[in-house]
Formats: sequence, structure tokens, C-alpha cells
Amino acid sequence: MQSANAKKFRSELKDYMDAAVGEPVRINRRDGQSFILMAEEIYDEFRNEIQSLQRRLLGMNEIVDGKTKPIARGEDRTARFKKK
Repeated sequence: MQSANAKKFRSELKDYMDAAVGEPVRINRRDGQSFILMAEEIYDEFRNEIQSLQRRLLGMNEIVDGKTKPIARGEDRTARFKKK
């Protein structure tokens, strides 16, 4: 990951935006704060992966808490979604 201070980032904005297409770029302020510049596609991939992991975790919690029921062989798994 490339890194730059805020002053250098401002002066070479176009170059850092071009670099962010391939990998995130860290921008550091004097006060110690850091920011990440990344392409929208990379950000969307991160968001989708986080949402997927959250869904899996919620599903696992339901299993651990006993809020699920076993599905019998041959049972229609989509029956609960069909209109009655």
C-alpha cells in the first residue's frame, strides 16, 4: 500500500488517484489521522464481503441458539417463500 502525507497527496492528486485504481493509498495527517483512498470497485468488493460474512455469522448464531429446524430429505426448501 502506498502512503503519502496530506501535502504531497494534494500536490500529486492525479497520480495518487491513478495508483488507487490498483491498490488503496494511505494518506497521513500531521496529527496522526490516516485516511484510505481506494477505487470504488475495491470499496464495493469490501462492502459485499463484509455483508456476506455478517449474514453467515447471523446464520451461525441461529444454529447455535437452536432457532433452526432440520430439513428432511426431499422436503421443498423454498415452500416458506411461496405465496399462499
